Amino acid sequence: MNDDELLARVRAAFDTLDPLPEAVLAAGRSALAWRTPSAVLAALTGDLAGRVAGTVRGGGVRALTFTGPGLTVEVEVARSGWDREITGRLIPSADVVVYVRHPDLAPGEVTARVEASGLFCLPRVPDGVVSLDLRFPDGTSVVTSWIRL
Repeated sequence: MNDDELLARVRAAFDTLDPLPEAVLAAGRSALAWRTPSAVLAALTGDLAGRVAGTVRGGGVRALTFTGPGLTVEVEVARSGWDREITGRLIPSADVVVYVRHPDLAPGEVTARVEASGLFCLPRVPDGVVSLDLRFPDGTSVVTSWIRL
């Protein structure tokens, strides 16, 4: 018996005696789907929590700034019922599609195209950790740091 055969038998024994729960497999697949290996990071450089004027129901809006090489992403996060609404501006404006990365969302479930003015809106984003993936037409990507909403 060689090493590969031994590992196959050990794997089969674990699959039979202690199988991996489907939720764990789904979380692992989802984590790999979030990966954008060639993406450039836009790091969080400003977080003004609650310093922007409150909404009608009294909840504050959180203003965040992410800075990457040659661009800035300014976003405001407001409560919208049970979810959050993310409105943002890309400086300088570019032809970009913005994808929300979130553990409870399938890849590509919440997206928005940046308008010519640089503005975008992402409604219905659940609470939790979030990152934005900005994808350019040439295939390059810029991802923001992960933040907790």
